Amino acid sequence: MEIGTIVTRTVVIYVIILIVFRLMGKREVGELSVVDFVISIMLAELAVISIENETTPMVKQILPMVVLMMIQISLAFLALKSQKLRKLIDGTPSIIIRNGKIDEKEMRRQRYNFDDLMQQLRQKDVKYLSDVEFAILEPTGDLSIIKKEKGSEGKAYASYLPLPLILDGKIQHEHLEQMGKTQLWLRQQLRKLGFRDVKKISYCSLDENEQFFIDLIDD
Repeated sequence: MEIGTIVTRTVVIYVIILIVFRLMGKREVGELSVVDFVISIMLAELAVISIENETTPMVKQILPMVVLMMIQISLAFLALKSQKLRKLIDGTPSIIIRNGKIDEKEMRRQRYNFDDLMQQLRQKDVKYLSDVEFAILEPTGDLSIIKKEKGSEGKAYASYLPLPLILDGKIQHEHLEQMGKTQLWLRQQLRKLGFRDVKKISYCSLDENEQFFIDLIDD
């Protein structure tokens, strides 16, 4: 294969892959969804084949990359409209420690052991497990830590896990249940604040002082 052909193919494939990754959005490598990760691997394999295979026209080699790009863009667009599809593609976080107590059942379900937990706690500069109020295993495999806060007398007090109660105009019943609240309670509280139509709320959450943060759609 001539050097000029290799250089040309490499530049073209580089540009195509760069465009695809730019369209995939601004995510860190460790935060890629399963779909993004699979597409990344397939693109890398196609890139190598395209550069090495001189006998096949570039158009035929670029076409599969364009198809992959269209799949990713289509799924990303549909995920914006469907929370169920977002969960299917990105997965959902798992609460490993809740209110200072380890959920061994959830750990087994995620095939996550105590060595993994302690290692990731150390990486977050957590010395004592007793300092942790919540530990959430994210879909990316990263462990998010919420430490116990101290009151005026130095005593730790329990807090609500900062989960959305409303997303894209839809009540998150599972999150309400985790907080010991009901849909009726949420609607009553929102009406007191002047919000009667849940569908107009883009995001709603509750802090440990039962103060609401509410963001309206397109507001």
